[in-house]
Amino acid sequence: MSEFMRNTDAFALGMEADARLRSTVVSVVMLDRPPDWDVLVDRFERVSRLMPMFRQRVEPTLPPAPPRWVYDADFDLRFHLRRVMAPEPGTLETVLEMARNAEMAEFDHARPMWTVTLVEGLLDDAAALLVKMHHALADGIGALQVATLVFDLQPEPADLGPLPPVPAPGATGPLAGPRRALGYDVAVAGSLLKGATVGTTKAAAALVRHPRTTVRSALGTTASVYRTVRPINRTASPIMRDRRMLRELGVHQVPLAELKAAGKSAGGSLNDAFLAGVTGGLRRYHEHHAATLGDLHVTMPISIRSDGDAEGGNRITLMRFDVPAGVRDPEERIRLIHEVAGKARREPSLPLTQAIAGGLNLLPRWYIAAILRHVDFLASDVPGVPFPVWVGGAEVTMQYAFGPTIGAAVNVTLLTYRGTCALGINVDSGAVPDSTVLHSCLVDGFDEVLALGRASAEPPPPAVRRRSRASDAH
Repeated sequence: MSEFMRNTDAFALGMEADARLRSTVVSVVMLDRPPDWDVLVDRFERVSRLMPMFRQRVEPTLPPAPPRWVYDADFDLRFHLRRVMAPEPGTLETVLEMARNAEMAEFDHARPMWTVTLVEGLLDDAAALLVKMHHALADGIGALQVATLVFDLQPEPADLGPLPPVPAPGATGPLAGPRRALGYDVAVAGSLLKGATVGTTKAAAALVRHPRTTVRSALGTTASVYRTVRPINRTASPIMRDRRMLRELGVHQVPLAELKAAGKSAGGSLNDAFLAGVTGGLRRYHEHHAATLGDLHVTMPISIRSDGDAEGGNRITLMRFDVPAGVRDPEERIRLIHEVAGKARREPSLPLTQAIAGGLNLLPRWYIAAILRHVDFLASDVPGVPFPVWVGGAEVTMQYAFGPTIGAAVNVTLLTYRGTCALGINVDSGAVPDSTVLHSCLVDGFDEVLALGRASAEPPPPAVRRRSRASDAH
């Protein structure tokens, strides 16, 4: 039950010394009615027993070992699963205000880093689940894996049988942590030595057989690592520069089929069209403030999850690159985004993500903060559930996810559900003091992209039948 954090998660946790860089994820699940409370308790008790991190807290260790996941002997589901009545007026905006407060509140690191709050008393007897968790517990795909333990595929809650046994804690005692940290360091040193020996032998053989290719590959990997870790000294945006601890949340919905069609019409993907919609909105926001805009720095999560990984957990890396936000033509913008985003997904440094994060964890925090604090925006595309689901007898009507800004001015997260792209917009109020203006600009930005999808889906005009010369003679 005790294991060390992945270096990427330890990196995110260490950044929280600066509250503006917290990795808190908040999700809102809208329901048509209040769910059966007993079913809800059963489902999240299962989650906590089947996914160890939901019963574990984070314990610091002596570097270079990262922090450890340690079983919480005082785990209390009633602390993590809560039930409240919504204040007036009980609308979606009411739930978003509750989510905003949750987004800005720090976790109690003496406990597992998650809470789920059932919000009852909404208009029309609706309800909502307000889910808050640290990004280390689950990325987008990991969150969907958690959801499979909570959601049902039919209105009647399924009987999942007896609860799994409560996980047993690992070795405890005052020296347990230092011993395991020392063991971790020895194991890492041995692995590095073995890897260096084998790698040197293979590299030498490759250098003899293919000298030019080997040198070119090594230089390419080195350049890729530098692109991953290089600090950004200033924002590309001339106006979204300040960073504070205040957040504003908003939502928007766009049809999945039309957004896909828009990407395809320009030779891109759904994610390319999504980024084109966000950048189109940001361009309009800058025009509203009479600011000239060229490229913008974006951070985009890229999944490095493999088939052998355990369910849940965080298996992403954050890649930074520049996108052509100032390009007015949405079709051209999609095409250019497709090129730069494709390059980011093919970076040679991706397989080295954990090693790079391990090295960054040993550097001063001010340097690491410089890598993140001047990013202009963050965008994440999360595939969701294409069919209706229920929880405790209540139907899920929509889901929104609000990813952390992690030093950026705004994070826009796309989560699909039943043919709809639900956009969760998380805004740093220091960078964007007029979030309602930005929201309106983002809506317009997506409208111009969706117009491409609608145009490509329209049937061609009927052909005009031309008369033959013979018929003209008559």
